[in-house]
This record gives sequence, C-alpha cells and structure tokens, in this order.
Amino acid sequence: MSDEIRARLAAVNERIELAARRVGRTAQDITLVAVSKTIDAVVVQWAVDAGVRHLGENRVQEGAEKAPLVQGDGLRWHLIGHLQSNKVRKAVAIFDTIHTVDSVELAEKLDRIAGETGKQPNVLVQLKISEESTKSGAGDELLVSIIETLDASSHVNFKGLMGIPPPTESAEDARPYFKRLRLQLESLNRSRPRERQLTELSMGMSHDFEVAIEEGATLVRVGTAIFGSRH
Repeated sequence: MSDEIRARLAAVNERIELAARRVGRTAQDITLVAVSKTIDAVVVQWAVDAGVRHLGENRVQEGAEKAPLVQGDGLRWHLIGHLQSNKVRKAVAIFDTIHTVDSVELAEKLDRIAGETGKQPNVLVQLKISEESTKSGAGDELLVSIIETLDASSHVNFKGLMGIPPPTESAEDARPYFKRLRLQLESLNRSRPRERQLTELSMGMSHDFEVAIEEGATLVRVGTAIFGSRH
C-alpha cells in the first residue's frame, strides 16, 4: 500500500504542475497540504516517506495524537478545521499554520497564548464564501476587525485567507468562489504596505484543487486523492 500512496502522490504533484503551467505559474508556487484526518499514523508516515512535507488535520486532538508518531525532516503541520477557543493552547503547541481564524476573540487568544509559549504560528483568516450554514468562516462584516487585530498582534504571522466553497457538481462550478477569495486578497493588499502584503490563499481540495490553482491558490488541501476514500 505504501507504493500506492507514492503513486497517488506523484499523480497529484503532476496535476499541480499542469494546472500551474496553464496559468503561467510553477509548481513551486503551490504548497501541497496532505490532509491526513482519520488516516492511521502508519499510512501518514508512508506519505511523508514518499515526499509529503505538509500535513493537514481537522481536529486538534487527532493532530496531538498523530504528530509525535509521524517523523520527517522539515515536516509542517496545518490545522484546517474549526478551532474552538478551549483548544487554542494545544493547537499552538502542535500546528505551524492555522488556517481557520474566524473571530476577533480567536485572533486575540492565539496571539496571547503564542506569546506565553514562545511560538510564532502562521495564521490565515477563514472567510465564509458559501451561504451554507454548516460552513465556518468570518463574514465580510467581521473581516476588517479580525485583520486589524492580527495586524496589531506580536506573536502570530498573518499570511492570508482561506475559504471552502459549497459542494459543487463539478470542479468548474467552484471557480466563482475561488475567484471571489482571490479578489478579496488582492483588494486587501492594495491598501497594505509592501512588507505586510498577504501572500497565501488556502483553497481547493481533492476534487477541485486544479481550478483553485488556476484562480491563485498557494495552499491546496488534498486528502482523498493521496490517501484514498475515508471510511
């Protein structure tokens, strides 16, 4: 099965390269985050042995259990699921990048606890780009205040935006949502000094990451295409 993981990873990397090339980008512009939620640590280790260097988990507790068991040079852990306030301290201890900041309160607590623990995590603001009630994320009305809080922070690195489109019939149907997120990032950057430009767009999953790359994704969160269907 480790050979199967290696083959899937190679196929995903090839798709990333082709999608990037279609819009004048290179594969080096995109970070592949292998989403290892519900996947046994042994299988995750196979992916790391095959070349994965960025791993994404939805739940803080699962990341806490898995991180000590998976080893690799330069390995980086990403929290891509909703972060509850009472899990912030544990999340800061484990994750290098947190994709899902969606409130001023969470931004403030992340900065405070990062300062207390000597950590300096990268953070993204999760913007609600879908009308689905089940999707997390900050609405447009909260975005300015969250960003002001992060800009005033001393212990987190504010890097960009993250978003999840609604389920779509085809990958192409997700394009307007990805485009909206990219335009939002570009709009924010127009009023930011050069040294504080936002560079990261976390968008796209196994079924639509190629479209996300065409629309400017710098972080793609791919699970099923690498690890196979989850049970």
